[in-house]
Amino acid sequence: MPTDFPLPRPAAPAAAALRFINPPGLYDPRAHGYTHVVVAPASARTIFVAGQGGENAAGELSADFGEQLDQAFANLRTALAAAGASVLDVAKLTVLVVDHSGQRLAQLSHAVRSQWADGGAPACTLIPVPRLALDGMLVEIEATAVTAAAQA
Repeated sequence: MPTDFPLPRPAAPAAAALRFINPPGLYDPRAHGYTHVVVAPASARTIFVAGQGGENAAGELSADFGEQLDQAFANLRTALAAAGASVLDVAKLTVLVVDHSGQRLAQLSHAVRSQWADGGAPACTLIPVPRLALDGMLVEIEATAVTAAAQA
């Protein structure tokens, strides 16, 4: 399977009609780059993306959290594109962070807001962990995306 194909970025979710809801009575999560509730239509196609870490195509990891975060999002975009989706089709993220701190939360919040700058951000759960699968791995991002059912 080719790994050097262009990564499309549609202007809106692929006809999945995701609804983003931040209900009254809950704090506004937009500053942290997520939405409390995302509703997908029953007729949609669901795409599950395994946790993407900060390793490059050669399997190398930077020691820097920010660089790993950027690479993890690049890996997520590559995985989504392979299934005919983009970050704008993501309904739910789960982010695992080693040595979670306020600084790492700020970096993550900024990175997530930049990925979803033009639309609703996905629901998101951040889980601080003591370690991840690979030595030196500092972040892992898992996603569930939704596209129109007609896509292959």
